[in-house]
Amino acid sequence: MPSLSPGALAVLLAFSVLPASTALAQTAGTDNSAAAAQLPTVDVVADGVNDTKFKATQSQVNKSTTPLSQTPQSVSVVTRSMLDSQQAVSLADALENVPGVVAQQYGRRGWDDLIIRGQVASDSLYLDGLRTTASSRVAEQLFGLQQVEVLKGPGSLLYGLVLPGGLVNMVSKRPQGNDFANVDVTVGSHDFYQSTVDLNKSLSENGKQAFRINGLISNSNDATDNVWFKNRYIAPSLSLDLGARTDFTILTSYQERNYVRQQGLPLSGSINSNVNGALPRSLFIGEPGARPYAANETRIGYALTHRFDDGWTLNNNVRYQQFEMSGQLVANNVLSSTGRSLTRTGTDQTYEGQTFSIDTNIQRSFNTDFGKHEITLGTDYLNSREDTLSYTCTVAALNVYNPVYGARLNCPTTPTTYTSTSIRDTGLYARDKISFGQRWQLLTGLRYDNVSTYSTNLRTGAHTDNPASATTGSAALMYELVRGVRPYISYATSFYPNSGTDVSGGTFKPETGKQWEAGVKFDLDEGRTSVNVAVFDLRRRNVLVSDPNNTGFNIAVGEQRSQGGEISVTSDLRNGLSLNAGYSYTAAIVTDDGGQRSTTVGQWLDNVPRHNFTTSARYRFKGQLAGWEWNGGVHGQSMMRTNGYTLPGYVLADTGVAYNAERWRAALNVKNIFNTHYYAGGLARAVALGDDRTILLTLGYRY
Repeated sequence: MPSLSPGALAVLLAFSVLPASTALAQTAGTDNSAAAAQLPTVDVVADGVNDTKFKATQSQVNKSTTPLSQTPQSVSVVTRSMLDSQQAVSLADALENVPGVVAQQYGRRGWDDLIIRGQVASDSLYLDGLRTTASSRVAEQLFGLQQVEVLKGPGSLLYGLVLPGGLVNMVSKRPQGNDFANVDVTVGSHDFYQSTVDLNKSLSENGKQAFRINGLISNSNDATDNVWFKNRYIAPSLSLDLGARTDFTILTSYQERNYVRQQGLPLSGSINSNVNGALPRSLFIGEPGARPYAANETRIGYALTHRFDDGWTLNNNVRYQQFEMSGQLVANNVLSSTGRSLTRTGTDQTYEGQTFSIDTNIQRSFNTDFGKHEITLGTDYLNSREDTLSYTCTVAALNVYNPVYGARLNCPTTPTTYTSTSIRDTGLYARDKISFGQRWQLLTGLRYDNVSTYSTNLRTGAHTDNPASATTGSAALMYELVRGVRPYISYATSFYPNSGTDVSGGTFKPETGKQWEAGVKFDLDEGRTSVNVAVFDLRRRNVLVSDPNNTGFNIAVGEQRSQGGEISVTSDLRNGLSLNAGYSYTAAIVTDDGGQRSTTVGQWLDNVPRHNFTTSARYRFKGQLAGWEWNGGVHGQSMMRTNGYTLPGYVLADTGVAYNAERWRAALNVKNIFNTHYYAGGLARAVALGDDRTILLTLGYRY
């Protein structure tokens, strides 16, 4: 499908509003048979003070109204209430609440980096059920989200090209039926200043037609010298009243990010000893005169739902987005024999791209002699293009124990990389949830993908096409042993195309993945508490590895395996206490390295700890202390291996206090109370620094 201009998309949106058969995945009053088939409603309470839930009952990520407690797969949800109580700022902050997920493993470089169940998932990001882009470059703005959902394990059945570890689906804030205006000002460590506004206006008596706008401005420095961040974000959205059976919402956003990449420290003097002593954590190994990164991203789309008289529900989601990002990077190379002079590499990078995605499905519930069926039939389309222009530059060495800045980046006139890559995927999927009596549930589904990856070298004109197709699917069986206790077993497969060519110019076979999972879901205390336990065996095949016979080339024969287990608890108790806690064990290793000269079989996958845990609690006082709340948590992980060296484990503690009045709110949070120095992850020649102690104070007005 050709790329769509903003003007063409506007015409598409205008015509898409007209049919009465189109619809959005939001709630509207209707009969029970129709409601059972529509996409899940995200229960949004506009005022964060009144949104008290840590525990979510449903998610958008499984495209179903089935409660999480009856979903035979691992899904974790981080609610807006939890995010607000922690004063979470980034997507990494949100994902700290999810066991089995590693976030920000490359440090504060300005991108969203994450690993799920031992497998890299940085490009498996979805917004409102649609893929953000094939390669995620611009970090997501957390303030514009109502909740963050993590689907663990292969998600190809509903989402197509997804790596087997899992995916993250982010749910946008949407217009509400009541008027409100929330304004917050936050100050914090490292000259952090942030102002946010969240305004909602109902435009009809029934509240179905409404306008909402979210905005953010933030500036901050960093614990590392010469590193800073500036963010600007605005997200208008509009819901229209097209009748009782139809919901329609236009969702738009625009954000700008300007920043200096924090590139960590050399291994010697940080994780390894150096004869000259330890390096200060504030050391900046780049050049203040290098061009900062500048990024912008624009999104426009809609979400619709229409409930027909015969019980069928039609869901249609569409989004177009484009982005640009450019900047200069100065990175670690190697230290001299004296341990003082650091050679550095320089890169001038420019990325530009656009993505068009659409997902349409129909759903219906009906009874047969063989049980109650909930059928979902759907099709989706992804067209994502990215142009990359990069120059390999030279820059003078830096004395890391007596740094003197001012060196120039000398970049050639001929780019190292100048390519345009496009991924086009058309998928068809079908799912059937079959309920046998009151206790048994069988969930089955199949999907077919037809995908092409196009790559053009814009310097030489060389063009490569890599078509691929695959059938994937999943099956799960759940049984309600006693009320609220539901064991299950599931099997799922995934498919992801590999790009590039081997030494002979041939294209690679696509990656494949498969996972067995078994678990038990407990729904306790009349739905106020959920406990989920799961064990899994995940395999990822045809992973690109270095060609042992041809330096600089790859072959697609590798295999990786993740095995482990997880337990999570989420609760909103009657006494005002909310709790989120979890633990995961993940053994992720290389099982096939393609026969390399120096074998890596049996080695741990990079930046994956065996043990990971998280706890977070909030208590809302009653009686004479009504309005006050306390929150706190502890999270950490065991040691992990990366790029041939070991990073120690760590435990971090957070705390906070807040006061909620009728019209205003004040909150103080202290993260990493004891200022524990830890490493978030590592690369081949650098170690990524974790966040030091951070204090945030917010004052907010509610109207």
